[in-house]
Amino acid sequence: MAQETLVIGANPPEIKLPPTQDELLSDDGIPMETQRHGLQMQLLVRPLSQWLKTQGREAFVGGNMFVYFSPNQVRNEDYRGPDVFVVLDVPRKERKSWVVWEEEKAPDVVIELLSESTAKIPLTQKI
Repeated sequence: MAQETLVIGANPPEIKLPPTQDELLSDDGIPMETQRHGLQMQLLVRPLSQWLKTQGREAFVGGNMFVYFSPNQVRNEDYRGPDVFVVLDVPRKERKSWVVWEEEKAPDVVIELLSESTAKIPLTQKI
């Protein structure tokens, strides 16, 4: 029986790591539908964030941010930007986008506000 020899080259192929939040798109340039929509998001983000803090919970509450669940979204330019989302048991710090492979956790709650113009869009396309 012949013996196989494994030869490792001096320059192994480079492993491409997934992009970080600093390398990902964090703004699509599309303005809020209405001022009312922005105010509604703030009415959810601020009190939720404060309430979680008073409960002693480490959590991140985001609004109008991209959430990247998979590098496939980047390749397909399939961006998801829920109106509000909450991630429990993570450090409270500023982020450009929520990147699941960096944070090692997906959102626990996602809230999408509907208006007459967005109510006809399937939620699977929104969140």
